[in-house]
Amino acid sequence: MDVNGLITTVFNGISIGTVLLIVALGLAIVFGLMGVINLAHGELMMLGAYTTYVVQIGFKQLGESWQGAYIWVAIPLAFAVAALVGLALERGVIRFLYGRPLETLLATWGVSLILRQFVRSVSWSMVAGLLIFCGLFFGGKWLLSRAGLAAARQNLASTVLFILAGAIAWTLGSSLNDNAQLERPWFSTRNVDVSAPQWLQGSLRVTDSLQFPISRLFIIVLTLVCLFGVYWFLQKSAWGLRIRSVTQNRDMSACLGIPTAQVDAVTFALGSGLAGVAGFAVTLLGSVGPNLGVNYIVDAFMVVVVGGVGNLLGSVIAALAIGILTYLLGSGTVPLLLSSYESLQPVTDFFNFFATTSMAKVMVFALIIVFLQARPAGLFPPKGRSAEV
Repeated sequence: MDVNGLITTVFNGISIGTVLLIVALGLAIVFGLMGVINLAHGELMMLGAYTTYVVQIGFKQLGESWQGAYIWVAIPLAFAVAALVGLALERGVIRFLYGRPLETLLATWGVSLILRQFVRSVSWSMVAGLLIFCGLFFGGKWLLSRAGLAAARQNLASTVLFILAGAIAWTLGSSLNDNAQLERPWFSTRNVDVSAPQWLQGSLRVTDSLQFPISRLFIIVLTLVCLFGVYWFLQKSAWGLRIRSVTQNRDMSACLGIPTAQVDAVTFALGSGLAGVAGFAVTLLGSVGPNLGVNYIVDAFMVVVVGGVGNLLGSVIAALAIGILTYLLGSGTVPLLLSSYESLQPVTDFFNFFATTSMAKVMVFALIIVFLQARPAGLFPPKGRSAEV
């Protein structure tokens, strides 16, 4: 393999690592602050990808001259949709399970299954039913809060209200299924394709044999923007100071008047929004489907664990290392480099066995296990009173 081929291989590995980094940034922030293992993080990434698809369809209706501009709307909208869903998840589920990691793990896994099935089944009739339920239930909750009932009676009334609102919404939503247009799923189980704008297609030619895809260069730039944005937010903003304070010592921060519940909500929304941006980035690499997040969530957790919980620099190094190593092994580059040395034929055969994408992930996972035996806290262990000695 010549030098240009090796540079291309390393570049492809870096582009894979940058996508992992965007996903892992949100996990690193959430896991580092809240200690929550969010198995629905990949599905939040999927929602960002589908948001990008919907925005692209909308811009196609405006004409060809607008098609290239959809990404400037898709990026912030993917962040916003994933952040709002993450905020609802934190407020509705996770905040009741703090300090109970097993229950949180199971709850977020259940949410991930619900979100996947929602994308497969969502239609206009389902959306109408959900809107009716939310209007009846939350409107009723507001009226109950104004009534001044005792706590026991208010809980009973909320339970009855939930059942009634659900029954009414189900009945009205089911009645809309008689209309074929309203019943038809928006996405179903099939994969959908998002076409990159014309200016993101093609390659940047350095030499005749060395070319870099412009879409992958854009993903790298987007990752750098997200990385510096997160760094500025955590280091320079007031909310970033609160987040770092709660990460170091939650109890002392609460004693000093920092609203830890609001900090948790903002942190979870930020991490979820970054997953949505990662979903946008993935649309430039391939098709989008309901199982999109499953392909990235394990690798993203490996990045967080190897880099050190809550450490941005560690996440950067781990993401790039895992991305490059996975591509080097999966593309067969390593045995190709060793093929000219006959004395290393057994080593070449060994790496040939792992020269597929799935087997390369097995090899990387085994190497991470060995690494964690030496450094169980990752590259950059957490510091402070809460750090384990």
